[in-house]
Parts: sequence; structure tokens; C-alpha cells
Amino acid sequence: MARDPDTIQREIEQARDALAATLDQLGTKASPKRLVDNAKAEARSKLDEPKVKYALIGVGVLVGLLVVRRIFS
Repeated sequence: MARDPDTIQREIEQARDALAATLDQLGTKASPKRLVDNAKAEARSKLDEPKVKYALIGVGVLVGLLVVRRIFS
């Protein structure tokens, strides 16, 4: 069956609009600045957890003690 050219044109325009919207969404999601901001936020939230925070403090103290011991021995 042959389709009406106006119908075909409308379908093409709808598909084009849908594709443009999808590309805009992908552009927003894949924005380097947004990705960096999300990574920073995740790192900060992870470092604010008591387990991680106190483990890092302990490692820092241990490294500091080893450096001081190495300097004075």
C-alpha cells in the first residue's frame, strides 16, 4: 500500500525530533564537567563515611611514624 506523502513527512519529523531529544539527553549525561562533578561528590561522600575516614587517618599516622622513625634512625 502506498502511504500519503504528508504522513511520511510527519513521521520523519517526529523521528527527527525524538532523535534530537535523545542526543540532547546523551550530551547532558556525558558532559565531562558533569562526570567530574559526580565523581567528586561520590568521593567526598565515601570519604565522609566513618570507616573510611578513620582508616585513612590511621594509615596517615602510621606513615608519619615510619617517616619520623626513618629520619631519626
